[in-house]
Amino acid sequence: MGTRLAKRITSLFFSLAILFSIGCATIYQETAARVWQDRSGEDQKIDFKIHSGILDRLSKKDKGLLLDVSTDAWEQRVMMTGTLDDPTVHKEVVKLAKQDDRIKKFYDHIQIVSKEEKEARRKQKQEQEKNKDKEEGGVGQTVNDFWIETKIKAQLIAGQNITSVNYFSRSVKNQVYVIGKAKSQFEKDRVLDIIKQTKGVQSVTEHIELAANASF
Repeated sequence: MGTRLAKRITSLFFSLAILFSIGCATIYQETAARVWQDRSGEDQKIDFKIHSGILDRLSKKDKGLLLDVSTDAWEQRVMMTGTLDDPTVHKEVVKLAKQDDRIKKFYDHIQIVSKEEKEARRKQKQEQEKNKDKEEGGVGQTVNDFWIETKIKAQLIAGQNITSVNYFSRSVKNQVYVIGKAKSQFEKDRVLDIIKQTKGVQSVTEHIELAANASF
């Protein structure tokens, strides 16, 4: 127990170091939670580097891409979601994202939409960022992708026997994608049930692995 606690404390110091080096309040909320995640401190560091590397490469190509697509990494498995209006740009984005030989698996869930729909999602995301502290995600109570993501996160936090920090979920056109790790088959089923029953969700695609010592 002492060794496990020591590892979590070490992981917390690493997370805080990232926070102070970047100076971002949003990242603080995310990195502060990492100390409770069921992945090693080394995996967290590698995943962070993979994630930040992808964001850096996309930003250099076009900062607008950071509004269009999202990247989540869990134990070197990478999930990309979002919308783009150009298949050629889609291929370029995926190629840039994969320029890291530490990635073990890559899940591409970026959807091609019209230019108008892509721009609408950009505006929604910008509005969400401005109002992220308000109830229901701050997008005027509208059931859109960002409202769904906020609702799912809140329900997983409130769910019994669920380690919510072990899951990253994204909604794209009401289709939810989730990546992470479950301590048991029961927990995995419970997480998926919560997501499927969330208002507005039309389908769920999961990349949830079971822990090595998972129970059934």
